[in-house]
Amino acid sequence: GGGASSPPPPAGPPPPAETATPAEDLDPHDLPDAARILILHAADADARTAARLYAHGTGAERRAVLRALPHLALFTGPDAVPLVEDALRTNDTRLVAAAVGPYAARHLPPHSWRQAVLKCLFTGVPLSAVAQWERRARGDGELARMLTDYARERTAAGRPVPGDLDRVLALARDLTREES
Repeated sequence: GGGASSPPPPAGPPPPAETATPAEDLDPHDLPDAARILILHAADADARTAARLYAHGTGAERRAVLRALPHLALFTGPDAVPLVEDALRTNDTRLVAAAVGPYAARHLPPHSWRQAVLKCLFTGVPLSAVAQWERRARGDGELARMLTDYARERTAAGRPVPGDLDRVLALARDLTREES
């Protein structure tokens, strides 16, 4: 049959720039994780779906939800903070690392963000996993106090102080905030 095919549906407008999935967020060494993130992004998962996937998902599925949050248009506000805070209560360092990404940098309240930094130091999650840590830590006197207390506790217990602690502490003590 040589019937005429219908024209393709018109393309919708491109997604806003902030919902695009930057290539640097996808780990080429973890293709299943990258695929999960791309699927969530392509499906433009709604809040209920994302929360359900997180609540009932495997560790890998939870990581994908957390890593996809900054790229899902519906999460432009703090609605997913409870998912991030839940991940920060776990002892799964891969989940903690996923939780402190760009979404957390924008939406975690200051106290929760400080606790997340301490959690990373305590569990050995590298500071490089904490998105925008330099911006958020600079001049944060409360963070400086918390880090100093933590370093004292570690030293008193005869335990090593994480190497990243000095880097964060130096910025937290820096009272010359950068002007935007």
